[in-house]
Amino acid sequence: MRLPAPPPASGREGPQRPAPVPARLPGGQGPVPAPRRAAQLPPAHTALICVAMPALAISTDQGQLTGHGLEGFYRSGRRLLSRCQLRVAGREPVAVQARMLSADSARFVATLRPSADGGPDPDVVVERIRYADGTERIILRSAAARTLRLPVEVSLGTDLAELGAVASGNTGPELPPSVHDSGMRWSSPSGHCVISAHPAPADALASAGLLRWDVELSPGGTWSLELRVRPEGAGPVRPVGHGASLSLAPARAAGDDPRAQALLDRSVEDLQALLLRDPEHPTDVHLAAGAPWRCGLAPAEALAGARMALPLGTRIAVGTLRTLARRQLVGQGPRAGMIPGPLRNAGPHLPPGCTGIEATLLFPVVLTEAWRWGLSEQETEELLPAAERCLRWLLAAVGDGARLPDPYPDGPARCETQAHAHRAALLGADLLDAHGRPGGTELRQWAERLRGAFRQEFWVDDRAGGRPAAACLADGRPVPLLTGATAHLLDTGLLGSGALAPGLLDKVQTEQLARLLGGPTMDSGWGLRSVGVKEAAYNPFGHRGGAVQVHETAVAAAGLAAAGYEKEASGLLRGVLAAAEAFGFRLPEMYAGEQRTQGGAPVPHPAACRPAATAAAAGVHLLAALAGIRPDAPSGTVTLRPLRGAPLGELGLTALRVADAPFSVRVSRLGLAMVEEAADGLQLGV
Repeated sequence: MRLPAPPPASGREGPQRPAPVPARLPGGQGPVPAPRRAAQLPPAHTALICVAMPALAISTDQGQLTGHGLEGFYRSGRRLLSRCQLRVAGREPVAVQARMLSADSARFVATLRPSADGGPDPDVVVERIRYADGTERIILRSAAARTLRLPVEVSLGTDLAELGAVASGNTGPELPPSVHDSGMRWSSPSGHCVISAHPAPADALASAGLLRWDVELSPGGTWSLELRVRPEGAGPVRPVGHGASLSLAPARAAGDDPRAQALLDRSVEDLQALLLRDPEHPTDVHLAAGAPWRCGLAPAEALAGARMALPLGTRIAVGTLRTLARRQLVGQGPRAGMIPGPLRNAGPHLPPGCTGIEATLLFPVVLTEAWRWGLSEQETEELLPAAERCLRWLLAAVGDGARLPDPYPDGPARCETQAHAHRAALLGADLLDAHGRPGGTELRQWAERLRGAFRQEFWVDDRAGGRPAAACLADGRPVPLLTGATAHLLDTGLLGSGALAPGLLDKVQTEQLARLLGGPTMDSGWGLRSVGVKEAAYNPFGHRGGAVQVHETAVAAAGLAAAGYEKEASGLLRGVLAAAEAFGFRLPEMYAGEQRTQGGAPVPHPAACRPAATAAAAGVHLLAALAGIRPDAPSGTVTLRPLRGAPLGELGLTALRVADAPFSVRVSRLGLAMVEEAADGLQLGV
């Protein structure tokens, strides 16, 4: 039976990227498109990034904002202040400590010796607390035995540059300031910015962008200053996460390994900080892809993050689905039903892939699993037409064939795209059947056809037992590259009664893939490499060529655990948890795939977003996978399939959300799970 035709409407996809230049597949398999060379990004790996979307504050560990690189306060993609340099008694304080206090604030400590006759010990401590919302508090504390009279100066400047211009190094000179009220004002054709100081300065010199105070500090005394920067005419920024406290459950973790609590705390905090509102429908929230580079809506990453965050509730999922449903391409034509998305670099071996295809295939999956976790019937019914359009596009795109090309219609058939499509078909069919909609039979028939073709065409035999191909070309030739994207073959999706959908691989092939993902070629000791270390053009810093992708590592660990390969799953879990500890539990989206050594640390990637939506959500996904939580709210059951080996010892997860109610579970050291809190009437499945 065919899915019903869409209602007449109009829709248009956004601008496309220019055509890429030719490259070659490994083994001389002919020219394929390759992405354009990106501009050299300023390094971000050492920066302290305070986030409260749509605002950022980016600093070095010195605390001063010098106007170099990424430094500055940002709002809605524009740098409002690039320079904020403090001098006390004519000198810059000596920076001694910098650390994040929360997702949206950082603390910088510096010291000062105002006189040369006091010995080596500083007698003035300078504390600066910087907030993403554009506020900075400066506190001077005196330990001197006498009263100090200190001139305090703050030098300010900005270019009002867009973040894209900052990233490409095309910011232009600083703008001339003017004295404004108790601070300064800057203007450009693209915007205006003001900074105010409390208390007001004694002197303000516009030509130098300088504010000055004469401070008297008695022994043991303190003096404080507050600076606030904002676009002219705008009030203080109201971070979306602070006003959307119901979007994420206040989940907690406790147990033998204290790192679980630290990872969950920071993951929830970063997810909250990355929330954005749909400007036209402000009650709908979704995740920004990451800071500092991707502070807007990236459909595939927003859906992937919302899906992995489902243990914290369905609010982000439903907000993301609504936002993307309004952007879905409708009407007639081969792209009707797609969620628009840009191309994504696929590394040195394959042409760029289309994130729009990934988002289109994720949409029905996220809706189905959100429904299983407790999304209301009313909200599910509201979003069903958009999911049907996604599934209709899928069936039209594959036609009478089995494989789905990516990009459509002329790209290679990528391994992970087939996994996404297969999962979308089976979960979509499940959702349609449950709601009395037609089309489920046709989706299952195609999924069965794909399974048969995949096991034959995508499996590359070798003396080590074989491997899944990274892709198949249009002429049927496989690309025999071992990649981390094969982890998506294990992410088959959740059906009813705690059952998982069947996968594309047979039992023998699944066992071989588990062996490969858990072996040293793919497992770096810090997580899963995006390309095997023995492959041609392996690069430990290649974001699709060998670096560890946190999202794929979490997908692999959860998929291996669900398939019963607990040793391999536990190895990946322990590795990414050790990496999280090294990164202060704020995981970047990726880091170098260098092999872990005794006493070593993961090597950061200079261009990685940190925080990133999928990396933060991965922390939630990994801990939920340890407990093996498989809800089926429509049938009133939840099934638990914990890791029997209990790799983190005893673990308790509290204040999760299942069936729109608090849910708590505890896993013992013996790997036995017990529900401690649940919705009334929710039964434990078998």
